[in-house]
Amino acid sequence: MTTPFSDELALLVDVLPLALRERLATLPEDGLLEIVMDLGRPPQARYADRVEVLEDRPVGREDIAHVVAQVGEFGADNRAGIEGTLHRISAIRNRKGDVIGLTLRVGRAVSGTIELIRDLIASGRSLLLLGRPGIGKTTKLREVARVLADDYGRRVVVIDTSNEIGGDGDIPHPAIGGARRMQVPRPEKQHAVMIEAVENHMPEVIVIDEIGTEAEALAARTIAERGVQLIGTAHGNTLENLVQNPTLSDLVGGVQTVTLGDEEARFRGTQKTVAERKAPPTFEQVVELVGRDELIVHTDTAAAVDSILRGEDAGGIRRTPDGESRVEAPAPETAGKPLSSEALKGEVRIYPYAVSRDLVERVIRSFRFDARTVSSPERADMILALRSRADDGRLRRILGATGLPLHTVKKSSTAQIRRLLNHVFSQAEETAEADIDAAVKEAEAAVQKVLEEAVEVALAPQPREVRKIQHHIVNRYHLVAESVGSDPLRHLVIYPDWTEARS
Repeated sequence: MTTPFSDELALLVDVLPLALRERLATLPEDGLLEIVMDLGRPPQARYADRVEVLEDRPVGREDIAHVVAQVGEFGADNRAGIEGTLHRISAIRNRKGDVIGLTLRVGRAVSGTIELIRDLIASGRSLLLLGRPGIGKTTKLREVARVLADDYGRRVVVIDTSNEIGGDGDIPHPAIGGARRMQVPRPEKQHAVMIEAVENHMPEVIVIDEIGTEAEALAARTIAERGVQLIGTAHGNTLENLVQNPTLSDLVGGVQTVTLGDEEARFRGTQKTVAERKAPPTFEQVVELVGRDELIVHTDTAAAVDSILRGEDAGGIRRTPDGESRVEAPAPETAGKPLSSEALKGEVRIYPYAVSRDLVERVIRSFRFDARTVSSPERADMILALRSRADDGRLRRILGATGLPLHTVKKSSTAQIRRLLNHVFSQAEETAEADIDAAVKEAEAAVQKVLEEAVEVALAPQPREVRKIQHHIVNRYHLVAESVGSDPLRHLVIYPDWTEARS
């Protein structure tokens, strides 16, 4: 009987109980990502765009035991493989150490996945790939190893912690081409094997998956300083995530706090204590994987990190099969009524919703916005929320009860919060200009009344700068005016020319 699956996928399917094998035979192979078996729940086949239930009957202990017996021993990282394939079987254990769940991940060697970054890996400069789980980082690493070894003739060593890049067994999978592979006995030894590879095997390129600890970040820096090209992945979706990660920020130069002199702080327009990049980046190029066919390239990691630490956007080039374009900063979004002119005349009170309050306050301090955060929407002038949470029921109830204006940012980052507050305070400038126009018209109308009726006229309260402008208007008509009262009610009174202003 012929199998409906390709040879390698058939080896993964063969470890399943008979009922699941028969059900999978009725489903398409293309797009299958993983098979999930959790004790007491129906087994599932997960595709990129959907989930298929394989059996209405929940998974029993005997089903899990069947798979475990077929797979064999799991490593210290609770992962196992099938020799000669790229598949990965991961176990979930209870507190006693018993396996109660399994994830059978389909491993495929896919050629042509690195065409969008081929120029970057060929440059000889180190490259870091970032992206969410399941987006194809490991698939790209596998192809990178093959292309650099076979097409460019480089000496490539793959550090394969879980045998996910080169497959299970002592002979690496053909998908990595002529690249050599070093296995890692335990996950916590990954950094030591990285150093061993450089000291013992003279690689020109090292390929490493999932850099996740401080020791591994330090090993990566040591390797880069010896002139070896590094191609790796790290935990984090974006470059900004990595900069904010104290464990891994060293991969892109690290962050240190610097105290500026008074003159330098005034020149920069910042507070005296600022964050700066500590060292040259280990990875000179960073690629953010947005989708399988869309990525954002930072060809100068140092410049991008410096921009982030200044509170600006990292920028970058967006690449797709259709071409490339520069990444533009998203415009701030506003919903509801605008801020009142009264609110903009004083300190703006901000209620952060699903946005880091500490980060908002840091931006306010660093860039000297006339604002502060408050812990209650009832005391706020505006709400600053994460765009993905703008439809939350609780937020909608707050908006309905308070009528406050809502401003949103796509992500909780220094750059986006700063841009939004710049937008808010540019409103303040526009409002101030409108107030000045109204104050000028009021003063001119008052002057005409004084001239025609010979009576004194009191104007509405205004800030000191606006009263100065009104004084100039009065002086043009050779009349006398004075400011009376105390702020915020201090205002101008215009007298006829035969009346002396009160002292």
